[in-house]
Amino acid sequence: MLAVIDYDTGNVRNVKKALDHLDIENCLTADPEVIKQADGLILPGVGAFAKAMQAIASRNLVEVLQTQARAGQPMLGICLGMQLLFDRSEEFGETQGLGLLPGAVVAIPEKPGLKVPHMGWDTNNGRAINRFGRVFDGEATYFVHSYYVQTAAKNIVATCDYGVQIPSVVQQNNVVGMQFHPEKSGVVGLAGLKAFKEMVADADFSRN
Repeated sequence: MLAVIDYDTGNVRNVKKALDHLDIENCLTADPEVIKQADGLILPGVGAFAKAMQAIASRNLVEVLQTQARAGQPMLGICLGMQLLFDRSEEFGETQGLGLLPGAVVAIPEKPGLKVPHMGWDTNNGRAINRFGRVFDGEATYFVHSYYVQTAAKNIVATCDYGVQIPSVVQQNNVVGMQFHPEKSGVVGLAGLKAFKEMVADADFSRN
């Protein structure tokens, strides 16, 4: 079973609907015991980084998410949820993230002809030949964001070009992030969620 972390963020139920459509067993939860027993975790998110971290902290979920991911439990962050996986964000002042992936979240630079936020369909360019790189390379997905992640090249599975190379899919071992919304990205987005489920099925995670 996949646990979709419920911390009052806008796209939680849409993510659940997408998983239901794929017949992937899942539940919405903020219960640490349910999170610990899940086969994999999905951390959705829309809105501001600091507010999201406050909401996660208010539900006493920061430590359990960190502990479970560091123990090897597969985790997928979506949109803002991907950004929360990293060390820190510069949005509205510096805020510490979950620190599960190395890097920082910074503003998309404004350039002539490119509007911020980056909103709409954009093409992913694969950089890694793994299950996620194969799904998304050359495929368009739906983005809505004003900030992006800066991280080491070894953590980047795919990028999109928006005046700067934006990491659209990242992965370090059992922790994966998708900057776009797979639940709004049609067939290819659903394929990405299926790829995460396959990763979960392949994982050798021993529950605490």
